[in-house]
Amino acid sequence: MSTQKLKLLSFSGNTKILHLSSMAFFISFLVWFNHAPLLIMVQQSLGLTDQQIKTILILNVALTIPARIVVGMLVDKYGPKITFPLLLGISSVICFFFAIANSFEQLAVARFMLGFVGAGFVIGVRMISEWYPAKQVGLATGIYGGLGNFGAAGAAIILPTVALLFGGENGWRYAVALTGVIALAYAFVYYYSVSDTPKGSTYFKPKKSGGLEVTSKGDLYFYLLMNIPMYGALAVLSWKLSPSGVNLLSAEVVQALYIGLFVLYFYQAYHIYQVNKEIFIKAVPKIHRYKFKQVAVLDLAYMVAFGSELAVVSMLPLFFFQTFDIGAIEAGLLASGFAFMNLISRPAGGLLSDRFGRKKTLSFCIAGLAIGYYIMSQITSEWSIVLAVLASMACAFFVNAGCGAVFAVVPLIQRRLTGQIAGMTGAYGNIGALIFLTILSLVATETFFLVIAGTAVAILVAVQFMDEPKGQMAEILPDGTVQMIDVN
Repeated sequence: MSTQKLKLLSFSGNTKILHLSSMAFFISFLVWFNHAPLLIMVQQSLGLTDQQIKTILILNVALTIPARIVVGMLVDKYGPKITFPLLLGISSVICFFFAIANSFEQLAVARFMLGFVGAGFVIGVRMISEWYPAKQVGLATGIYGGLGNFGAAGAAIILPTVALLFGGENGWRYAVALTGVIALAYAFVYYYSVSDTPKGSTYFKPKKSGGLEVTSKGDLYFYLLMNIPMYGALAVLSWKLSPSGVNLLSAEVVQALYIGLFVLYFYQAYHIYQVNKEIFIKAVPKIHRYKFKQVAVLDLAYMVAFGSELAVVSMLPLFFFQTFDIGAIEAGLLASGFAFMNLISRPAGGLLSDRFGRKKTLSFCIAGLAIGYYIMSQITSEWSIVLAVLASMACAFFVNAGCGAVFAVVPLIQRRLTGQIAGMTGAYGNIGALIFLTILSLVATETFFLVIAGTAVAILVAVQFMDEPKGQMAEILPDGTVQMIDVN
């Protein structure tokens, strides 16, 4: 892999892979957030209540929690070339289902299922880590993440106009269906245009599937502990859908879901033990060890960074619409500035990490994020719209740069496990989104922003326990020889 500067205007070698993967990620986010700028139209078309709209927002990020874990395992085993097209193709079908929904229940089911497409990010992280060296991986994943996440802004900018062009109360349906057509077409483009690694390179795969490999007994217990919030978040969702929430599910069904989640956790724990049981027999050689605390810290940092981004991108158009005397389209366009910052700040977070250190950059971003959300909590109708938008974009810079800083570290922990580590980290982003959106449904918007700010302060402390990546990681080639890969 070349260690020269990134040639972003090229369309060959690793730059070609970066562009193609970024577009695949952009489309996955376009599909994932195709509802956000159209919610007001959907609400008016189907006569939905505000509480039902908030429930749809929560459902949109729920399935992505387990999906990112599963997709992380699949991409490590089968490679991005197969996994990304498969994800886009399946998501396009679900997208069509959402477009033809005629009731809240149908919308809810489709939106829940569309959370699957949010796992696309994990696939590209593994692909980028295969094609770029450690000196460039922060910037490369930042560009990939920035361009891909811009799909949410693209949805906010493009889809309301598309809906208006089709016209009528069904305009939103055509706009949503169009994103499904784009995803299906690009699935074929991606499959026939990429390869998993540069020519002559080895695609390292996990020794076993079913759980993340860890390298010590203490890390195994830590890993099992870090899995609990994933099931806890899904339990919160179940409660939200119960008679105590929006009454979408009966009390008996919700009770069954609680029991199912409890059983599923121990089922997963059993498989994790099976993958790692050898550490109870003999110690892992020092050359092959990594610290799971690195993964845990990144999980928490992404929970507040990407989790808050997902939550705010989903609610900001409605917030501007209700706070200021503007129309739905204007509100969507103004709110798109939050997601638009991805183009600049995600790569900036990766570049700063490459240049000035991973831990230092992540700390800077989380601190700025906390301050940014505190300022956003002060926005009222007395503010000028310009000042409110600038405040949201300034906050978004640190939010998205923090995401870039997190994934500047993920590929540097253990190469063959990159998909699974990215999957778990990404899942925590969705845990954050689900929790923050649930809080939004219970409290005032001011309190919602303050809760995110307070969470960021606590996680800033946790980041100080992360070790700066340095030295080399070891991977075993098919012939049994060890290959050392630089991480700084």
